Amino acid sequence: MAATLVALSGLWGCSEPASENELVVYTSRNDHLIKPVFDAYTEETGITIRYITDNASALAARIKAEGERTPADLLITVDAGNLWNAAEMELLQPVESVVLDANVPDSFTDPNKQWFGLTKRARTIVYSTERVDPDKLSSYEALAQPEWKGRLCLRTSKKVYNQSLVATMIERLGTEQAEAVVSGWVGNLATDVFSNDTALMEAIVAGQCDVGIVNTYYFGRMKRDNPQLPLSLFWANQEVSGVHINISGGAVTKYAPHPEQAKALLEWMTQPEAQHLLAEINLEYPVNPTVESAEEVKSWGDFREDDLNVSVAGALQVEAVKLMDRAGYR
Repeated sequence: MAATLVALSGLWGCSEPASENELVVYTSRNDHLIKPVFDAYTEETGITIRYITDNASALAARIKAEGERTPADLLITVDAGNLWNAAEMELLQPVESVVLDANVPDSFTDPNKQWFGLTKRARTIVYSTERVDPDKLSSYEALAQPEWKGRLCLRTSKKVYNQSLVATMIERLGTEQAEAVVSGWVGNLATDVFSNDTALMEAIVAGQCDVGIVNTYYFGRMKRDNPQLPLSLFWANQEVSGVHINISGGAVTKYAPHPEQAKALLEWMTQPEAQHLLAEINLEYPVNPTVESAEEVKSWGDFREDDLNVSVAGALQVEAVKLMDRAGYR
C-alpha cells in the first residue's frame, strides 16, 4: 500500500508541523475505516487530526528514521505483533492512564503500557454449510487430522494474522506440537495458499475446499454483500484454549510533539461512543467490555476467547515464522 497523506481539511506536507489544535497519526488502518472516527473526534473536541496511512512496517521505519523530529503523535495499527515490534524498536512511550486501565482489559494491553487495544479481532474456522457438518469441527489443531486432507484452505504464512495464531499455538502447545499441527495443515491443503481471507472464502464457495481459518470481519463483509453465501463460522477451541484473539491498537510515539493530547485521543477511542463507531464500521469486537458488539456481529453467536496476553503474538513472532517455514507453510 502506497503511503497516503490525509488531513480532515485536505492534503498536507509530511514535514509540516502540527499546531496545538492538531494531532498527527500514523496508521495502517484503511482510510474508510478510520476517517469517520477521526471526524467524530474533531466534531466533539475541535482538534484536527492529520494522518498518514501505510503498512505497519513502513510506518515504523518512518518513525525510526524521523527520530526526535517525527511529527507523529500516535501510531495506530493492526495486530499486536506489529505493536510489539514498534515497542521493541523503541518507538513508543509508556502511558499511565486510569481511563485506559479501566476500559482496556489487561490481556489487550502491553505489559509495559506502551500500547493498548482498540478493537478485538477473532480468527476462527469458516466452513461450507453445503459440505461440512459443524459437529465434525472442534479446533484449529483438529484441522491437521486426516479427515480434512484435500479439504483445507489457508491464507499465506507471510501475513501477520497467521503468524500471530501460530505464535499463540507455540505458547499453548510448545514448539514441537505446534509444528506437528502446522505440518498437518500443509499436508491437508486443497490448493495453494491465498493472499487474503476473502479469496480463501471465495474458494470455499467455489468448491475448491471446505474449511479455512479467517478473521471474522472478512466473513461479515462478505455476508453483508451477499447474505445467501453458503458459509458459516465455527468457534474454535471452545473446550480448550478458546478462539484466537488479536487486536487493532494504538500507542503514543516516543517523541510525540503533543503527548497529552495524543493520550486524550487514545482514551477517547476506548470510550463507548468511539467503541460503537469502531465496531460498526469495522465489524470487529469492542475492546471495552462494557460496550456491546454491532447487531450484525452479535448474530454470529457468543464464544469463549483465548485469554493469553496478545503480546505473545509479538514475542514469539520470529519463532512462529521459522516454524512455518520448517513445516513448508508458505
